[in-house]
Amino acid sequence: MVNAALCKASRELKPGDKIQVKKNNIAFEYKVLQFPKNRVGAKLVAEYVQDITPSEEMQKFELLKAQYKLGRDRGLGRPTKKDRRELDDFMDDFDDWEDWEE
Repeated sequence: MVNAALCKASRELKPGDKIQVKKNNIAFEYKVLQFPKNRVGAKLVAEYVQDITPSEEMQKFELLKAQYKLGRDRGLGRPTKKDRRELDDFMDDFDDWEDWEE
């Protein structure tokens, strides 16, 4: 949203416009200060934008970050290299067992 109105991605911005971006149910808000003459690196973007996100939204964001850090237990998700090797060894043993029965 730009200036509290829905817009398309192709909308041209002006200095002073307020942008609202929702990500994971958190509404981040920014104010455009000016535009660079050329492309700049990500570290320099802070010179051209002001973060005006309300403190309530930032608290929700911090809580969400902490939840992600604490929420993933070891062994969930993609297996590690060690896990894959152990699984391969187990399956090889299982294949050997089938050959023994015949």
